[in-house]
Formats: sequence, structure tokens, C-alpha cells
Amino acid sequence: MPQPVIAVFPGTFDPITLGHQDLIRRSSRMFGTVIVAVAVAHHKKTMFSLEERLEMVREVFQPLDNVQVESFTGLVRDFAVAHGARAMVRGVRSVTDFDYEAQLAGMNKALAPEVETIFLTPDSRFQFISSTLVREIATLKGDVAQFVAPVVHTRLMAKVS
Repeated sequence: MPQPVIAVFPGTFDPITLGHQDLIRRSSRMFGTVIVAVAVAHHKKTMFSLEERLEMVREVFQPLDNVQVESFTGLVRDFAVAHGARAMVRGVRSVTDFDYEAQLAGMNKALAPEVETIFLTPDSRFQFISSTLVREIATLKGDVAQFVAPVVHTRLMAKVS
């Protein structure tokens, strides 16, 4: 019997959205273990600290036994290889996302041929949600409750008030 496959789902998750949650939950049904790899994101100015992002993701996925949450810095390929991952899951919302993600997948394949990239599209209810838009709407005092989990919404509202 083959070993359960470990998959990595990398991202900044600033904040984690219902679109992310949809993809991670679906991934958890396809793979033995899904490691949500929260990027330190040294190249971005994030609204939430790394620790806050890790806490939110852990709270959201606490009920799922096969979802782990860890931080990473550097190349996601190094993280995936170090954790014995055989797959990297990436969400694709649009053709623009696909173009960028296909380039990343090609680079990752050249750097770590043993790790396959799997593209998933979010449920149509979440196709248009992005962390960037959620942050922007929240900062402008718009209602983002329909785009994030309640625990994330609470933290987001505290951050922008």
C-alpha cells in the first residue's frame, strides 16, 4: 500500500480567506497530510504579523487532524523537500493567476523534480476573493464578513479600528 502523500499549500494568508479555506479543505481530502506553509513574507508589508497569521490559520483548521500549519522563509521548494512533500497545491482564480502560477510551477519543477504542483480552482462562490481586496475593503470600513471566517473577521476588524 502506498504511503499517504504530503502536500504543501504555501501562501502569505494576510489574512486567510474563505477561498483559501475552500482549497485547503479540499486538499485535505486528497492528501494524507496538508502542511499550510505560512510565508514570513519578507518582501511584502503584511497587515498581520507572522504569529498572528499562524494563529488565525491554526484556529480555522484546528478541527482537521491532517492539516498542519508551519511558517517558512526562503524557497518554498526547500520547505517542501525538507518536509517530504510530494505535492504543492496552488490556487488559481483566473487566467492571470494561471500565467503566474505556471511560471512558478515550472521553476519549482526544475528545482525540485520530485514535487508535483497541483492547481485547484476555488468554488465559484469564492472565485473573486483575494486577501488584498479583503484588506483594502476592511481598511475603508467596508463589510468583509462574507469573505473570511468569523475568527478572522474579528481580528481584522480589531486591526483596522
